[in-house]
Amino acid sequence: MTARRRAARGLAWPAVRRCFLPLPGVAEGTSYGTPAFKVGGKLLARLREDGENLVVRASFEERETLIAAAPEIFHVTDHYAGHPWVLVRLARVKAADLARLAELAWRTAAPRRAVAKRDAAQR
Repeated sequence: MTARRRAARGLAWPAVRRCFLPLPGVAEGTSYGTPAFKVGGKLLARLREDGENLVVRASFEERETLIAAAPEIFHVTDHYAGHPWVLVRLARVKAADLARLAELAWRTAAPRRAVAKRDAAQR
């Protein structure tokens, strides 16, 4: 496969893994039969069954902001409308943007002590 075709497909799973796995306590597993990332048993993100979208934990406010800023990347279906998740089109998202979203998801699900420790280390 050429680099051009690879780029046209967007982020491949190894790039998605590099966004989530460096976060403290994050483990790779499965959810609903698809690859997923969890912290302390709480789901952060999972590959949607279509293989083209990633379901990522996000507050309703964060989701609204993301969709308003980049609807070609971030969206929601009726199924997720009442839940704190956003769908991310892997063909369109940049690794840096997904890494920032992974950090936000981690901060909402990780133990408070782990978040405080990370914040202290980054000062």
